[in-house]
Amino acid sequence: MSGLWRVPVRRAKGEDGQLSLLVLGLTVIALTLILGAMAVTSVQVTRMRLLDAADTAALDAADEDEESIYSGGIDQVVPVSDEAVQRTAAETLAGREMPAGLRSWQVAPGTGAADGQTAVVRLTGEADLPLVGGLIRGLGGSVTVTVESRAQARVPVAAP
Repeated sequence: MSGLWRVPVRRAKGEDGQLSLLVLGLTVIALTLILGAMAVTSVQVTRMRLLDAADTAALDAADEDEESIYSGGIDQVVPVSDEAVQRTAAETLAGREMPAGLRSWQVAPGTGAADGQTAVVRLTGEADLPLVGGLIRGLGGSVTVTVESRAQARVPVAAP
């Protein structure tokens, strides 16, 4: 009676293990996509943290040049100088703790007074990527993020 319910299965020769190879390949692709998404997200979060530091440094620098304020006075915008912006940006970075996700950071070239009224702060940092960071460093590379922030200190003028 048991012979009636048996259905003979015929396999083509050379087809053994093909599904395992497909599953393995799809797993590798899925893991690559997941790790790539994690790395991109980490770089974006690092960029936002670096931009926060650049914003703070630019705001500090926008109203820091006291010497020119007292010697030349002010109009509607507080004047700034290249030296004051660069010095204030460096002091602001030195006074802050480096955010998580950064291996290093520094004030980049291009930091200064754009037009004598706008403080421009450029920061460069090396991102520390989870899981794939060691692989990238092992290959001799790194992920560098550069941000720029601008700030002005305006003086409100009352209407006569």
